Amino acid sequence: MRHLTHHPLTRRTVLGGLAATALGARASVPPPKGELLIGQSAPLSGMMANPMANVLAGQQLAIDEINRKGGIGGRRVRLDILDDGFDAKRTLENSRTLVEQRGALSLFGTVGTGQTLAVLPYIAEKRVPLIAAYSGSPALRTQPNPYFFTTQAGYDDELVRIVRNLVAVQARRIALVYQDNEFGKLLAPLAEKIIAAEGATLAGSRSLQTSGADAVPAAQAVAAMKAQAVVMLVAGPAVIGYIKANRAHAGLPVYTLSLSVGSAILKALGDDARGLAVSRATPYPWRATTPLAKEFNAVMARAGKEVDYDHYLGYINMQVMAAGLRGAGKNPTPESVREAMEKLTRLDLGGYTMEFGPDKRHGSNFVEITVVGPRGNFIR
Repeated sequence: MRHLTHHPLTRRTVLGGLAATALGARASVPPPKGELLIGQSAPLSGMMANPMANVLAGQQLAIDEINRKGGIGGRRVRLDILDDGFDAKRTLENSRTLVEQRGALSLFGTVGTGQTLAVLPYIAEKRVPLIAAYSGSPALRTQPNPYFFTTQAGYDDELVRIVRNLVAVQARRIALVYQDNEFGKLLAPLAEKIIAAEGATLAGSRSLQTSGADAVPAAQAVAAMKAQAVVMLVAGPAVIGYIKANRAHAGLPVYTLSLSVGSAILKALGDDARGLAVSRATPYPWRATTPLAKEFNAVMARAGKEVDYDHYLGYINMQVMAAGLRGAGKNPTPESVREAMEKLTRLDLGGYTMEFGPDKRHGSNFVEITVVGPRGNFIR
């Protein structure tokens, strides 16, 4: 599999949208005529800009395809993206702007645990839905929020699958490397509990700076733990530094979450990625054996792009958003989008299903393990 060169994204509008008729505390902003407007705060700059570039491009391709087929109810969809630089404060500020000034019908695809946590009280106050979040943190799911809908398995689901896989191959002595930020500190205790619950042993744990500057001493510390494998709870550029350091100083198998390894990270790692095991909360995109995968492969071919998990993730999430818009009626409001999401029950996107309902806001627990092969391709 060849990997694309990732060009930095500038702040841009992707396509189509609508705004809400105010209800109670909700902002009262008239929708742009003829459009269904969705709003997204995302890192177009900062440490997560490059890892997220293809995911955002996948969202755009989905909207392009929807509009090419006539839009939704004859109206074009438009996605308005504001840059938050992966800063939670800016994520909330952008969400306010998108809802209260630009009239977004729904928010979409926040990136990061802290960033999503910052927005959850706001969407409940304004009664505006948030569909999809690029974080599987259990912290986002502890308190019910009627306006928040997720589209992927949680990190707890991924960790259980990872640890069970390690136990199955008799790698029961596991080291943890976790990022020294909110993401890593929230997940490390959860990973420790799962390791114990699945009959494995925690060999030790080591924090890693967000930049990955201490990757070599971290790998050396892990080597001293006499572990049989490493579970890495790291995202962004630090992934590159640690995997390279692990190969040089520890030589242990590394398992990591789906968030950690996208096309940009794979390209930067080169041959050092070989053998890396990655849990995936998105189905395998290269075998076009379902209507969804066939459509996605055709869309990527028309766009002259290589198929990858990143684009597929963004493409799938936007298809879920579109399903909510389709069910929201001729003149949708934020409230009718929320109601439509609840009524989706079993949502079949074309051979890949999710389930929503009045008491079910988290649509999928699909997880599988993939391994990076010698040519940078993923092997199931």
